[in-house]
Amino acid sequence: MRRALVVFESMFGNTQTIAEAVAEGLSSRIPTDLLEVGAASDVLTDVDLLVVGGPTHAFGMSRPRTREDATRQAGGHVVSERTGLREWLTSVKRSTGTVAAAAFDTRIEKPRVPGSAAHGAEKRMRKLGFRIAAPSESFYVTGVAGPLVDGEADRALRWGQELGEGCGAGTEEQELRSTSDDVGTTR
Repeated sequence: MRRALVVFESMFGNTQTIAEAVAEGLSSRIPTDLLEVGAASDVLTDVDLLVVGGPTHAFGMSRPRTREDATRQAGGHVVSERTGLREWLTSVKRSTGTVAAAAFDTRIEKPRVPGSAAHGAEKRMRKLGFRIAAPSESFYVTGVAGPLVDGEADRALRWGQELGEGCGAGTEEQELRSTSDDVGTTR
């Protein structure tokens, strides 16, 4: 693999912490870049694995109004001030070739309510032609502003490692299959 890219949206910093842990886990397997969604280009080049994450707001990915509400709750300052994952995924263009993708979100642990930003992001990426590398994953916070439930950052690190292992193994298997298919073939 050439490169993995983790793009995150975060209001209170919890999703950013999870994104940093996922990126750290991935980087133990493949070169990985981490970008806040407002700093991410909508053109993906030289990316073999895209991982996106955001907070679950109103049963899905944030919208301008839910981000405004979060900004008020945060006293005027949030991590992702300019745009959200929903808007970025609407505008993103990928380079040719198969790009693997995965999504995660943060959400309140109790009470568990339906809806998931990660499920929505995964659905959008599938429609854009990304190959989903792993089922979406949720990481939990204790309340709207957090903090993270104990152990969630460590779980995110392990998820990133597993994701990197799975994507790396898939690439090696494809290369081995291509090599074995070429044996005895005249070109």
